[in-house]
Amino acid sequence: MAFPTAVNSQITDSVSQVNTKVLGDAPAVATGNLMIATSQALSNAAHNATTGQQNSTITAQAALTQGVNTLYSVDTAAAVGTEKINSK
Repeated sequence: MAFPTAVNSQITDSVSQVNTKVLGDAPAVATGNLMIATSQALSNAAHNATTGQQNSTITAQAALTQGVNTLYSVDTAAAVGTEKINSK
């Protein structure tokens, strides 16, 4: 038993147990917070990668369309031949 105080020993024991529980739970809580932060960061990275792929696909489609338009607008033997092939 600890030194005598004006507070009931059951109260001091209860406070000590609660403090011990908080200290005991701290590593688990910290690990849980780390896992949540890590999973959120990885989710954001995956989302950003998907968005980047979608944007580069749109850019590639635009470049392809512009290239085809350029081929059709240039009056060369290749363009004339392509038009004749496609018109059949």
